[in-house]
Amino acid sequence: MKAAFRNAVSFITHSRSINPNPPPVVVSLLPLISIAAVPSPSPSLLRYTRLETLRPLSSPLRCYSMAVGEAPASASLDKQFEDFRVQLEESGSLRERIRAIVMEIESSTRIMHSSLLLVHQSRPLPEVLEKAKVQIDALKGLYSRLAEVLCECTGEYYRYHGDWRSATQTVVSLLSFMHWLETGSLLMHAEAEEKLGLNSAGFALDIEDYLTGLCFLSNEMPRYVVNRVLAGDYDCPRKVLNFLTDLNAAFRMLNLRNDFLRKKFDSMKYDLKRVEEVYYDMKIRRLASEDSTENHGTEKDPAVENKLISLSTLDTYSLSVRFCVGVDRRI
Repeated sequence: MKAAFRNAVSFITHSRSINPNPPPVVVSLLPLISIAAVPSPSPSLLRYTRLETLRPLSSPLRCYSMAVGEAPASASLDKQFEDFRVQLEESGSLRERIRAIVMEIESSTRIMHSSLLLVHQSRPLPEVLEKAKVQIDALKGLYSRLAEVLCECTGEYYRYHGDWRSATQTVVSLLSFMHWLETGSLLMHAEAEEKLGLNSAGFALDIEDYLTGLCFLSNEMPRYVVNRVLAGDYDCPRKVLNFLTDLNAAFRMLNLRNDFLRKKFDSMKYDLKRVEEVYYDMKIRRLASEDSTENHGTEKDPAVENKLISLSTLDTYSLSVRFCVGVDRRI
C-alpha cells in the first residue's frame, strides 16, 4: 500500500514539474493523499526538477532581435551575388558576339586555304594568289568588327583571347605563305598587322600567335617542295632550304617555354630535315641548280670534277668489297 502511494506521489510530482497545468483528475486526487504518507523525493528527482525549473524559456522577442541583426548581412550577400549575376551575363553575351565573328573568320580562312592548296597542283601562281587575296579584305573587315567589340571591355584582351587565337594563327600562316610565294621572304609582324588592319594601341596581333603561324608555315613547306620538284622546278628545294635555315636560326634566339609554341618550334627541325633530304637527292642526281653563294664566282675544272667522281666511285666500290668480305667471314 505504501509503495502504491509512493508511486502515485512521484508520478503526480513529476507531472506537475513537467506540466504546470495538470488535468483535473490529478488535481482532485491531491487532497486525498496524506502529506505524512508521502515520502521525500529521491535526489535524482529533485535534481531533475531544479533543472526543469531553472531552464530559461525561449523568448520570441529574442529570436526576432537575432533575425533583425542578421538582415544587413543577408542584404549585402544578395547584392554581391546579384552583381556577379549581371557581370556573368554581360560576359557571356560578349563572348557569344566574339564567337560569332570568329566563326566568320574561320569560314573566310577555309576559303583562302582551299584556294592556296591549288599551288600544289601546278596551277599558275598569279591565278592562285589572286583568288586567295579576295579573302584578305573580308578578314580585315572581320577583325575590325572584333576590335569594336573588344573596345567595350577595355583591359580584358587576354580574357577573351583564346576565342580567336587558333583562327588568328591559321590566318598568319596563310598570309605568310602567300607573301613568301610572291617575294621569297618572310612576312614581318608589322606587315601582318597591316594586312589585317590591326594596330598596337587597341587590338594588336599577339606575338605568340604570329610565331605559331610561322611554325605552321614551316610545316607546309616540305609538301610544297616535293610537289614543285615533281612539277620540274628543281631550284625550289634550294630556295626553301635557305629560307627555313634562316627562320630556324632566328627562332633559336628565343627562350621559349615548355608550351604549345615550343612544341611547334621543335617540329620545325623535322621540316628542315625533309627539305634537306630533297635537296640532297637533287644534288646527287645533278638536278639542282648551283647557288651563286656556293660557287663564289669561280668555275669548276672538268678534270678535277672527273677525278672527284672517280674517287667517289672507287670509295663506293671499296666499301662494298669490305662489306662483302665481312659478310663472308661471319658466315
